[in-house]
Amino acid sequence: MNSKEKNIQMVDLYGQYFKIKDEVNEAIQEVMDSSAFIKGPAVKNFETKLAEFCSVEHVVSCGNGTDALQIAMMALDFKAGDEVILPVHTYVATAEVIVLLGLKPVFVDVDPHTFNIDTTQIESKITDKTVAIVPVHLYGQCADMEALLKISKKYELKVIEDTAQALGALYTFSDGTVKQAGTMGDIGTTSFFPSKNLGCFGDGGALMINDASLTEKSRMIANHGQQKKYHHDVIGVNSRLDTMQAAILNVKLKYLNDYTLKRQQAASYYNEKLSEVEFLNTPYVASNSTHVYHQYTLTTEGIDRDEFKKYLADHGIPSMIYYPVPLHHQKAYKHLSSESFSVAEALSKTVISLPIHTEMDHEIQDIIIDKIKSF
Repeated sequence: MNSKEKNIQMVDLYGQYFKIKDEVNEAIQEVMDSSAFIKGPAVKNFETKLAEFCSVEHVVSCGNGTDALQIAMMALDFKAGDEVILPVHTYVATAEVIVLLGLKPVFVDVDPHTFNIDTTQIESKITDKTVAIVPVHLYGQCADMEALLKISKKYELKVIEDTAQALGALYTFSDGTVKQAGTMGDIGTTSFFPSKNLGCFGDGGALMINDASLTEKSRMIANHGQQKKYHHDVIGVNSRLDTMQAAILNVKLKYLNDYTLKRQQAASYYNEKLSEVEFLNTPYVASNSTHVYHQYTLTTEGIDRDEFKKYLADHGIPSMIYYPVPLHHQKAYKHLSSESFSVAEALSKTVISLPIHTEMDHEIQDIIIDKIKSF
């Protein structure tokens, strides 16, 4: 194994940091010098800049992406027993906050091509208790928002977009209108976990909202339910993006479009070289959405996925399974549904994600590709 092989990483956070080290360090030092560690000026600055980037009216920052989902549901006044529809193939946080708030998650299978929520199955899950749909823009491309928004309008349901994996993706409606992921529903939520396409150096999250009153309520909820200090008008939580993380994000946001391009170029190279590998299916990209490749996720065919993963690991190539257990089979959630979700169940046995990041070059990719072809 050569040194290049030893250095293959799923995400190269240090390499990314090193290129903008001076800017990041200066931003951190400014926070240190001001000692405004909570609600410093960098926080408001970042909210303004992210709103501009996403072409959305308002951004409310918070502690993490899971909090963002919870704050969104609290701001929309969902009540215990209300039902919220979500895809069964997603990270647990999407379901977690629903249960924590006393709501009922209602699972829907996913599209076999995009792996996003199957909009053709949503209407059959709507009852008189349904209040919302939470599409998850999985792996980096948007769910079919035009179809989903038609359903939400027909049944007067709220839409919360989980955009933690797709910040910067663009969705094109049939009339030619183009919208950023997270800006099409009532509220969009995202995460700034370090490995995200826009990641900080700790935890962070945000809500993207076009309605002013909903924005104000979300901001209050995130701050203990208060608009004026020590005057608590609604039940809230304590969830804030600290100034240090906001300062780092202010720097990295300037490079997000470049980061997206680099991920897309890496994905394109993978697609070209792996298209001839019979036991792998390269990622499908929907015609109505760009893909920002938070993950480069393939499916295996005719082989044992776990055996293939072990083979890669034995040759110094990391990989990840997003996700090995669908939500309805998770111990904590299996009591919620006795249904079978065939696509999600198949994906849990066949999906595998290869390394992809902003610092990836063809030399690294060729090592990965050559090993795959030798399997």
